[in-house]
Amino acid sequence: MARNDDAAVEKKQNWFKQVWTAYQITRQTDPAVTLWTLGPFLSVILLAVLIGLLTPIGLLFPLMLGIPLGFMLGLLMLVRRAEAAAYKRLAGQPGAALSAVGTVRTGNWTWEQEPVAFNPKTGEMVFRGVGRGGVVLVSEGGSDHRAAKLADGEVKRVKRVVQEAPVTVIRVGEAEDQVPLTKLSRHVTKMKPVLSKTETADVTRRLKTLGAKKPLPIPKGIDPFNTRPDRRGVRGR
Repeated sequence: MARNDDAAVEKKQNWFKQVWTAYQITRQTDPAVTLWTLGPFLSVILLAVLIGLLTPIGLLFPLMLGIPLGFMLGLLMLVRRAEAAAYKRLAGQPGAALSAVGTVRTGNWTWEQEPVAFNPKTGEMVFRGVGRGGVVLVSEGGSDHRAAKLADGEVKRVKRVVQEAPVTVIRVGEAEDQVPLTKLSRHVTKMKPVLSKTETADVTRRLKTLGAKKPLPIPKGIDPFNTRPDRRGVRGR
């Protein structure tokens, strides 16, 4: 029993440490995060106090509901601001697209951890992922013309070993026909499933035979997305 209690205490301490770390890192990029986090919490508490003072039910019941609700709203705002700050830190860095799509948790997506095609002189690179939505090639960096040419070459390589799976090319950027980095993971998540889990695994296996063109190492370091509070932990699951 003592071990279980110690484990529960340690888990709670780790959770608070994770939230505090996320707050500190976010504040470096977004100084207003303190106001955005405390604002919802204090607003709900104030509303609970007013309800308690102006109605016959008293303060106890409104505060019992208001404190946890305000805490949850403040934490939710922290998560959103942390995500926005993480994208801001990633913008312009080699491998930013891979870090963004790496947060996708639905659709059985797997991503090569190195670019499958790149231009070492001008910086264009292409990352490949496979999921229920088919094969996705995400290009970033450099000029649109060179990036498109690089992606087209990779499409031809993929089609040599996989004919039945659709291949989608996504260009990361702010232009009209591009997908912003902040919306990239959501864009991939919304792709309509066209492959079964078995077909997805088969396509992934066959694409492994392609390998990569002398992969360009992605700078190592702390992934800013790993600083986010765990959403399941927030909900107490």
